[in-house]
Amino acid sequence: MGRVWTIAGTLNPVPALDRLDLVAEPVAAALRSLADAARLAVSEIDPGLADTAEFCAHYGSPLEASANCVIVAGKRGDAVRYAACVVLATTRADVNGVVRRRLDARRASFAPMDDAVRLTGMEYGGITPVGLPADWPVLLSPEVAAAPELVIGSGIRGSKLLVPGEVLAKLPGAEVVPDLARQAG
Repeated sequence: MGRVWTIAGTLNPVPALDRLDLVAEPVAAALRSLADAARLAVSEIDPGLADTAEFCAHYGSPLEASANCVIVAGKRGDAVRYAACVVLATTRADVNGVVRRRLDARRASFAPMDDAVRLTGMEYGGITPVGLPADWPVLLSPEVAAAPELVIGSGIRGSKLLVPGEVLAKLPGAEVVPDLARQAG
């Protein structure tokens, strides 16, 4: 019997390695080589309910146990640096302060949707920190890294990954960044 996920609501989580067909190809490749992959679960969902608020309301998973991954582009002159920011769904990433400074950028903003999809190989609305380009920093809020259980994207809109925060903190390029998240409001 697998792990019991207290945040699953009405989801039916199964070991992620048993259902690599439910994740984007870059995510599947990362899971195949991830030491802690056995600690992750995946659950199929209605792709029309992938957005966090709708997902939580429909499946009964707590909003405070969901984490969003956003791709940020930092620019200095002609150079563009990308990073993933992972924060709880109840917060927002401090893109113009903390992230901009971490990327040593003059300007930082959310990467355009087409760029984020093309560069990650994932679907918009399903982008996840698992399987991102190796040279990208994965910036985690301390709350994400400390969470015992989280629901995150799977690289596609038709499923979600369930993962302990400490596993995300061990991903390639992962950094726990104090003050990364600000309360949404």
